[in-house]
Amino acid sequence: MAKFVNDPANFVTEMLEGLVRANPDTLEWDREYNIISAAGAANADRVRIVQGSGSGHEPAHVMAVGPGMLDAAVPGGVFAAPSMDQCLAGIRAMNGPKGVLYLVNNYQGDRMNWDMAQEMAEAEGIRVGKVVINDDVAVQDSTHTVGRRGVAGNFFVIKACGAASANGADLDTLVALGEKVNDNVRSMGVALSGCRPPAKQDPIFTLGENEVEFGVGIHGEPGRARIAMKSADELMTDVFELVAGDLPFNKGDRVALMVNGLGGTPISELYVLYRKAAELAEERGLTVVRNYVGEYCTALEMNGFSLTMLRLDDELEGLLDAPAQVPIRVF
Repeated sequence: MAKFVNDPANFVTEMLEGLVRANPDTLEWDREYNIISAAGAANADRVRIVQGSGSGHEPAHVMAVGPGMLDAAVPGGVFAAPSMDQCLAGIRAMNGPKGVLYLVNNYQGDRMNWDMAQEMAEAEGIRVGKVVINDDVAVQDSTHTVGRRGVAGNFFVIKACGAASANGADLDTLVALGEKVNDNVRSMGVALSGCRPPAKQDPIFTLGENEVEFGVGIHGEPGRARIAMKSADELMTDVFELVAGDLPFNKGDRVALMVNGLGGTPISELYVLYRKAAELAEERGLTVVRNYVGEYCTALEMNGFSLTMLRLDDELEGLLDAPAQVPIRVF
């Protein structure tokens, strides 16, 4: 499995350098701690928002930095949590009179390092709030998790909190808002192949020619089952029923619907999958207010998809509609 890599030890640093070179007017880079921040964010008169997790999930989260989204992202190594020193440096860099909110996906290493950084920052007098994201319905708990995992639903938390911060919301309001989004968003993923981090010789897992990892984690964690291959419609139906039935989503609900690629799935196939998801939402009596098809939270080159659904109200619809700017350009 060939990759466009130089020294694997420099992979994340070189990716970040390329990102900043491509966006020199809008992004800033702290080379010592590998922190990507929006230009001018450290001087903004509002609560600043930070997220950090392992790399390899791009565009999460370093490519979600910009006005109306994250103020800074703190990436660790590929599939590895940022260190406590990185997390603390990110909080310090974004500190201001109105405090700092950090968003963390529910993985043990990420939470441990961010929690320690929060304790140290608060000892320095910094006001810090946090939101833990755990939208993955695939696994409730296992040897690989500390409860449900945080996956593509984090983009809705970022978008809502980023918009509310831009509107002047205080720290306590943003924490409550992030928890509200998390309480109303659910996700689940499926993979047709594993993936290989740059420093590894072999894929994290392998599948047979006609096998599917059903409920896969974005680091290659096992899902609910390894099943025989099915058609796109059948797979989406199985995933949709588990996602929609978990909250549950009910007739009359307004929703945002996301079909997210895991890194190696053609966009054409994602639209085949979205077609079925939208049909199932209509049959369930749901109104799709916003739709998202593309790559939001990937697993390197994994061939797969995840479905994310967010139940909306007037407040959340308005926040999703608010303007935002990130480095990803379509044209």
